[in-house]
Amino acid sequence: MNTKQIDYILELAQTQNFNRAAENLFISQSTLTYQIKEIEKELGFLLFERSGKGATLTPAARQLYSTLKEVKEQLQKGIEQAQNFSKKYSDNITIGLPTRSCIYFLPQAIKEFNKLYPDILITPIFNGFYRPEEFLKGNQDIFFTFDNEMKHVPETKLIHLYTSKIYLITKKDDELSKLKTAKISDLKGRTLMVGGGSPPQLKALQKRIINSINIDYFNSETHETTMTNILADKGICLTPGFFQDYTNEFAWIPFECEEKFECYLCVKSNDKREQLKVFIKILKDIYKNI
Repeated sequence: MNTKQIDYILELAQTQNFNRAAENLFISQSTLTYQIKEIEKELGFLLFERSGKGATLTPAARQLYSTLKEVKEQLQKGIEQAQNFSKKYSDNITIGLPTRSCIYFLPQAIKEFNKLYPDILITPIFNGFYRPEEFLKGNQDIFFTFDNEMKHVPETKLIHLYTSKIYLITKKDDELSKLKTAKISDLKGRTLMVGGGSPPQLKALQKRIINSINIDYFNSETHETTMTNILADKGICLTPGFFQDYTNEFAWIPFECEEKFECYLCVKSNDKREQLKVFIKILKDIYKNI
């Protein structure tokens, strides 16, 4: 199966109509029909159920469809990256991180690095939390991680970037926003949003608060859901500082607790590129001076 044939399957699956799919692909209906039959012959099973109403994916083809769609997207992404790279860059350093705010000053580091190495591309890749798979497969050069979760992975090296404390987040007109530092007793009588994929340190703090004072709580699915609920006057939350995006939309009050997050950059121990070392040093210097 070639890339054109993948396009044929994806387009027909989308339109569920041979005529419309052929028009969108700028080929004749007979060509599309022939190609689909040839693919089915090669695979050994039907891809589409034909009827007077059109064509729909068979159960077996539905399994294949998602894979083909991903292959197509990854191929297009690879082509675009290669086009960018071939024009002006001699190397590419990729960095995997959960969200942009985790290394908020990354753009500043890239600017400083490119003054020294204008022909080297820095590519951020957003993985979601606790997703080191692409780094471990060798598809990323740097991986942002927490509290030594990669400590026992062989042939890797951890470089401490910064310590992230826990903050209380409220609306800016909330009475609590006037506090210089918040503590557990300040939350009495409030509604605390918990959950949302909270890391172990934060869950421990949430549990300690719930067990020690009179406070309502409810589960919020994600960090973005939580932030929306704060603006809707549904409650307050505690969150690691690495979520701070400096938009000035919320009040971030340092919270008095022992829990904190040590944030690291993980690299392969056999990656000896001088440019990689320089980029990491730039990041470390930026955070050291904050």
